[in-house]
Amino acid sequence: MPVMRTLVSVALVGLLAGLCHGVDKEKEQPPKPAQSIPELQQQLEKILKDNHVPGVSLAMVKRDGPEWIAGVGMADVASKTAVTADTQFRIGSTSKAFAALSILKLANEGKLSLTDSVHQLAPEVWFENRWEATDPVLVVDLLEHTTGWDDMHLREYAKDWPASGGLREGLDYDHSSRVSRWPPGTRMAYCNSGPAVAAYIVEKITGQRFEDYVAQNFFQPIGMKSASYFQTSAPLTTLYHDDGKTPYKYWNILLRPAGSINASANDMAAYVGFYLNRGRVNGVEVMPAASIERMQNPTRTWAAQEGLKPGYGMSNYWSINEGFVYHGHNGGVNGGLTEMSYMPEYGVGYFFSINSGNGEAFEKIGKTIRAYLTRELTKPAVPPPGPLPGDAEGYAGWYEPDSPRVQMFYLVERLLGMVRVHFGDGKLLIRPVVGTKDETFVPVAGRQFRKTFEKDPPNPAATVMLLTPDVEGRYIQVANGTATLKRVPNWLAMAEIVFTVYFALAAVSVLLYAPFWLLGGISRNRRRPQERAMRWWPLIAVLSLLGAVGLIIVKSADVIEAMGNLTAWSGGVFVLTILFAVASVASLVSVWRAEEARKWVRRYSAAVALALVIATAYFAYWGVIGLRTWG
Repeated sequence: MPVMRTLVSVALVGLLAGLCHGVDKEKEQPPKPAQSIPELQQQLEKILKDNHVPGVSLAMVKRDGPEWIAGVGMADVASKTAVTADTQFRIGSTSKAFAALSILKLANEGKLSLTDSVHQLAPEVWFENRWEATDPVLVVDLLEHTTGWDDMHLREYAKDWPASGGLREGLDYDHSSRVSRWPPGTRMAYCNSGPAVAAYIVEKITGQRFEDYVAQNFFQPIGMKSASYFQTSAPLTTLYHDDGKTPYKYWNILLRPAGSINASANDMAAYVGFYLNRGRVNGVEVMPAASIERMQNPTRTWAAQEGLKPGYGMSNYWSINEGFVYHGHNGGVNGGLTEMSYMPEYGVGYFFSINSGNGEAFEKIGKTIRAYLTRELTKPAVPPPGPLPGDAEGYAGWYEPDSPRVQMFYLVERLLGMVRVHFGDGKLLIRPVVGTKDETFVPVAGRQFRKTFEKDPPNPAATVMLLTPDVEGRYIQVANGTATLKRVPNWLAMAEIVFTVYFALAAVSVLLYAPFWLLGGISRNRRRPQERAMRWWPLIAVLSLLGAVGLIIVKSADVIEAMGNLTAWSGGVFVLTILFAVASVASLVSVWRAEEARKWVRRYSAAVALALVIATAYFAYWGVIGLRTWG
């Protein structure tokens, strides 16, 4: 599962690259395992240096205690302050698990049930669910991300919420994202506001501020001595842009339960040990083992209901790396990435957090730590292949993503995330629309399939499932059961592919053609005023669209602040998308009026104008024309 970053720039900038690789990327080979802690530290120091990451906080833990707790590198570059085991890092979405733990504790005490209706428990918290009469939003949906809600909007991400601000007021700041887009309890789509609503329910039942309840019932008993949802006097790292030099300012998250905890390596070592010992600390039960088990296992998605075990549980998800199955959560904030993972079967786990948003370094550090932890472990057995389901061929065809996390980007995701599903040699084959290589999945039981790799060991658990057909059609859940694909008619898939290519070629041709007619206009003999509008309007349209995308890319490192508020950047996107629509329509009008234009020029201009107008209609349907990212 990718890092659950609150940084919307992942969706804005990484969407094209990520979706083009299909359902799962072939993984890079893990590094050669370090054989000692000093050697591991050397490997980590090299990764930090090569990738301009100032520092890392880390803990490697076994069931009977920590193996290594340390800080490597710099906590603050300007003052040359070193990272230590006591330096706090912002752990982002790893914070969400404490909302789940709190809800489970109240459920164990009989004060609520996971299947209680959220509307009945907290009617004052606004959300919209048109299926509420038959499929209400339940407490468990808030934590398994099965509400169907859109993720928080940029405006919510950008709000610097004061420490004195209450959770209820934070939820009321902008509730427009909390609209169920499909029946709750069917599909998983990561949503930061769900755990915050769960935390509000904790406040309402206990009469305590959520942060105080967590400190009293979890931080203190677990031994997380310095952990806090707020900025305290404890040493805190500075967070940096990818250059490793430019700092981010401290940012107070609007919905603190979703990702606001500051914690040290010492704190997180105790936290990992808490999971490895199944809810016990120094022999004392903080949470029942059954509650820890419940956190790890999803129940609400279609795939989970049909028996697929991997997926997103209650703020705790499965991940498969180098043939091993991990549980835990990761997170991200501006300038910081965190991962907390453990394997209860082997009694080992780890935590690390970097003070940079450098995803490449983050992945390398994770691989390096896992290589060391698993160097002497035997990989779990791989389920033997089974026969294809009898109706497997009925699932062949084209599929589109049908459970977007961020609705704003679905217009692109549904096109670039399209895949073709087919079967051959007793296997399920999935090919991304942009790609020539199939992803291969072997049937293991019923409708479940596990991934196979050319170089890496095969997955030891099924991660893909053909769902039982329903009245809406056929679906497949992929990526550990967390993403849903819906089959679409072949004609529709072909039409979308053809138009996408048509629009791309039209836009490129406008850019390639422009220098020639601009240079030609210098010569009086080659000036053709009747064709001028047919040339200028398409060029203005294409440049406007590129300009809007360019503004977002340029501010990718600060996209939340730049696009979540009304700024020159977000205002520019608003204006440029409107200009794109106006210029596209003007292109078509200019072709209709240019009766004296050369025939081949008029035909070419008509083809380009048609592509631009169809694109405008598509963008308008998805709300991109006049896009107000701050609204």
